[in-house]
Amino acid sequence: MDSFKELYDNVLRVCRQHPKVSEIGFNRWIKAMEPGKLDGNRVTLFAPNDFMCRTTREIYGDVFEAAFEEILGFRTEVVFAIKEEDPQAKKAPGEFDGIEDIKQRMDDMINRHKRSDYDLTFENFIKGKSNELAYAYCIAVSGKNNVTSQMKKSMFNPLFIYGDSGLGKTHLLKAIENEVRKNHPDLNIIYTTGENFTNELLKAITQQKTAEFHDKYRRCDFLLVDDIQFIAGKEMTQEEFFHTFNELYNAGRQIVLTSDISPNRIRQLEDRIKTRFTLGVQADVQPPDFETRLAIVKRKAELLDLNIPDNVARVVSERIKKNIRQLEGAVNKMKGLTMFSNETPSLSMAQRVIKETLIDSTPNEVTIDRILNDVGVAFSVAADDIKSSKRNAQISQARKAAIYVIREVKGTPFNEIARELNRNHSTISISYSDIHEAMEHNADLRDTITDIIKNLRMFE
Repeated sequence: MDSFKELYDNVLRVCRQHPKVSEIGFNRWIKAMEPGKLDGNRVTLFAPNDFMCRTTREIYGDVFEAAFEEILGFRTEVVFAIKEEDPQAKKAPGEFDGIEDIKQRMDDMINRHKRSDYDLTFENFIKGKSNELAYAYCIAVSGKNNVTSQMKKSMFNPLFIYGDSGLGKTHLLKAIENEVRKNHPDLNIIYTTGENFTNELLKAITQQKTAEFHDKYRRCDFLLVDDIQFIAGKEMTQEEFFHTFNELYNAGRQIVLTSDISPNRIRQLEDRIKTRFTLGVQADVQPPDFETRLAIVKRKAELLDLNIPDNVARVVSERIKKNIRQLEGAVNKMKGLTMFSNETPSLSMAQRVIKETLIDSTPNEVTIDRILNDVGVAFSVAADDIKSSKRNAQISQARKAAIYVIREVKGTPFNEIARELNRNHSTISISYSDIHEAMEHNADLRDTITDIIKNLRMFE
């Protein structure tokens, strides 16, 4: 063959014919991969983001390997990477290209050292009024300071922590894990996320290894699940988690869950699961007050060996108010600038870092046109066709999906959706009901629409 691109086109044709690959799965996941290079018996494929990279590797990695073997005639190792992580695209050490290159090297430095410099322990967690109840419950669950010996352990099971992203929920989960491992190395502790639990289950089902999956999750002593809201709307995952929860709870094993909202507000979460999530105690974490933010900035600077003046620390703490990750990220960037541009922390540096941090975190508006485009990509139709009068099955399905997503993400009334899509009100209402019913019986359709909604809500 003349090129790796030509070879890869043939691989895609083989993947499309694989019995494990549905039309939606092929269009949503496999086609999203981009060919990288063939080096001996090692193939590199690039994904547009981390979520698609991990999901495609876990679900379709064996499909790709079988397809490459059929086309090449020998076995290959297929490696999935995020597109911007192409090692060939990186400059040699010491070669700079302005501030963007400095920022990239700074981020590499921080990511390389942040786990060793800033362990997610109770000692490194900054407690304040916004999180003190959640902190106290986590201390009790971990057994630190023998708190649980003074109280009924069952009252903390399950422990459900909720609050916006970036407020320390993951830190608390990992602190529990680290504390229990330190004091009870014999215990079986599992930390995972709702997304990973879902992907592991799907992989176990496709590989006929559900028994091993059950053994892993139903025999642990501590189950810590981050972002449990991810299982909402996924019937098969909810069924599995329901039985896992019951098995652990009835055996007196500790369960700790986090979510961005309280259990009763998680849409498309079965009532029987909501009921179990509220059996123990709940605690919310709020954005930190000024004093807590200032303590976080100073502690992070201390751990990075960064001498940051008080007035600079105060400015950062005053301007960045809602997200602990942003606070820590600002200090990280200041540390990087001191290393790579020989600046010392100053008000001027702080203002630049704050502006960059806040601009980077400003969400883009989720417009109807954006939704139509995302739905079109997922269903392999043009966004204009969704608005058109065309009625073939694929376009009609995409149109109904778009109506559902617009309603769910933006809460747009049916009459407004009708105007946008050049339809009448009753057609929109019927289409919404049709797709909602179809999702209950079609797991691929449900997962595709759920993924579209999840990706869009990242920009709200």
